[in-house]
Amino acid sequence: MTGQELKIKLRQLQNLEAEDEIVEFKEAKTGYDSAKLGKYFSALSNEANLMKKEGAWLVFGIENKEHKVVGTKYRENRADLDKLKKELADKTSNHITFLEIYELNFPEGRVVLFQIPPAPKGMPVSYEGHFYGRDGESLVPLNLEEIERIRVQSISFDWSAHIIPTATIDDLDEEAVKKARVEFIKRNPKYREEEPHWENSRFLDKAKLTIKGKVTRTALILLGKEEAEHFLGSFVKIRWNLRTVKNEDKDFEIFSIPFILTVDEVYKKIRNLKYRYLRDNTLFPDEVMRYDPFNIREPLNNAIAHQDYSKGSRINVVEFEDDHLVFSNYGAFLPKSVEEVVLNDSPEEIYRNPFLVEAMKNLDMIETQGGGIRKIFNFQRQRFFPLPDYDLSEGKVKVTISGKILDEDFARILIQNPKLSLEEIILLDKVQKKKLVGDAEFRYLKKLGFIEGRRKNCYLSFNVVQPIDDDELKAQYIRNRSFDDDHFRDMIMDYLKKYKTATRKSIEILLFDKLSDALSEDQKKKKVANLLLSLRQKGRIIFDNQKEWKLTEIL
Repeated sequence: MTGQELKIKLRQLQNLEAEDEIVEFKEAKTGYDSAKLGKYFSALSNEANLMKKEGAWLVFGIENKEHKVVGTKYRENRADLDKLKKELADKTSNHITFLEIYELNFPEGRVVLFQIPPAPKGMPVSYEGHFYGRDGESLVPLNLEEIERIRVQSISFDWSAHIIPTATIDDLDEEAVKKARVEFIKRNPKYREEEPHWENSRFLDKAKLTIKGKVTRTALILLGKEEAEHFLGSFVKIRWNLRTVKNEDKDFEIFSIPFILTVDEVYKKIRNLKYRYLRDNTLFPDEVMRYDPFNIREPLNNAIAHQDYSKGSRINVVEFEDDHLVFSNYGAFLPKSVEEVVLNDSPEEIYRNPFLVEAMKNLDMIETQGGGIRKIFNFQRQRFFPLPDYDLSEGKVKVTISGKILDEDFARILIQNPKLSLEEIILLDKVQKKKLVGDAEFRYLKKLGFIEGRRKNCYLSFNVVQPIDDDELKAQYIRNRSFDDDHFRDMIMDYLKKYKTATRKSIEILLFDKLSDALSEDQKKKKVANLLLSLRQKGRIIFDNQKEWKLTEIL
C-alpha cells in the first residue's frame, strides 16, 4: 500500500465507533509484550476467517477510546520490525505471519500498522499451540465450535474441484490427454484391457479430472490447451529462472498449461550435469548426476499440487548454476512439520487441493502415501549431498535441493557409516549447515566422535575409522533426548485446564519421567521451576496465595 492509501485506511479504522473482532488499537508507547502480540495475531486472523474478511489490523500508537494518535516507540529500528515476521512465524501454526508491517509518521507521533491475513481455509491459527479469538473487544480462547467452523472449510471448499461451465473437452490438449492415458494405466494397470475402448469423456471421469463430463479447474491445469488458460487466470504458470551462484540473472522462461507436459519442459531446462568426487584411498572418482530426476520432478509436482491458486501467484523454479535448485509455491505447509513427515513416513491428513491431488495421483505425478518427501531425503543421502532445506515462512513453501557436497566430513561419515538412520543424518546435516542442535543431540553426536567444539559452534570432524553400530548408545540417545520446552509448557497448561490448580509437587510428578534421563533430580527440579517461571512471566499462570498454581485470565 502507498503512503496515501495507508492514511486513508488508518482514517477508516479510526472512524470506527469501537474496536471490533478484526481491529485492535494499542498505545504501545514504549513497547509491547511479544506473547500478547502473538495472541492478538491468532485472534484477529481467526476472526477475519470466520467473518469472511480479507484481513484484520492491529495498530500501535493509537489510544483505543477516541482513536487519537499518541505515537509508539515500538521497535523503531526497521530491521528489528522486519524480524518480527520470522519471530511470529516460528510460534504460529503453519508459520503464518503478518502480510505486511507499515509505518506512518504524524506530528503527534509514529503509528505502526500490522496487516494480518485471515486464517487459511480449514486451518485455525494458533500461537504457541493455543487458539485465540475475540468476543467484541476482548481477547478470549477460540471456542470449539469456532475451531470446527474453520476446520470444515477444507472439506466444503476445494478450488481445484470447481467446474468451469463454459469450458468443454475441446479445450483440452490432445497430446496431454494421450500422455494422461499412458500414465493412468501405469498407476492403474487393472484397467489396461478396458482403457483403449473408453471415449475421452469416460477416461477423464475415471481419472477424476472431470465431474460427470464437466470440465474442472483440475482438468484445465493438467490437460488444458495453452489458449484455454483464460478460464483459470494468467497466473497459472511455472517460471524457470537460471541464476549464477552470486544471484545474477542469466536466463528465464515462463511455461503455461497443460502442466502434465510442462513438467517435462521445465525438467529439460535444468542443466543436470555430472558431478565427480573422489572417495578416500582411491584415484578413481565417483560420478553422479547433480540431481536425481525424482528430486526435480517431485518438488515441482508437489508445488503444482499444493499451490494456493487463490493467491494469484506463479510457481517458481530457480536454478543456481551448478550449485542448487529452489522450488517455491504459495500456501502454508499443512502437515505439522517436515521432519514429522520424513521420519514417520506418513501420508498427509489434509490437502489444500484434494481434487487436484487425487487426479495427479491417478496420473502417476505424485506420491500420496507419505513417501515422496522421504525419498527426496534418501536420494540426497545416497549422493552424500546436503539434505533438502524447507523454508516455510511468509505463507510459502520453499524447497532447496543441493547439487554438490557441502562438507567433505559429512560425506566421509556417511560413506563410512552406511547404517546411520535418517534421523541421525538429519542431525549431522544440521551441524554442517551451522544450525543449533539440542543438548541431547549434541552429546549423542559427540560420543559418536562425529563433532568437535561446543554446542553453539560445533562442527563435523571425521575421526572415526570403524563404522559406529552401538545399539546401547542409540538407546541411550533416545532416553536422553527430551521434548522441547513448548511441549512441557503445553502439558502444564493442559493439566491446569483439567484440574484447575496444581502444587509444585504435582507438576514435578507430571513432568519428571518425561524429562531427559541425562538430567539429575536437582536439574529436573530446576527445569520445572524455569518452565513455571516462563509461564508466569508470559502472564499465563499465577502462583495463588503462594500455595498452588492456577491459570490466569487472558488480558
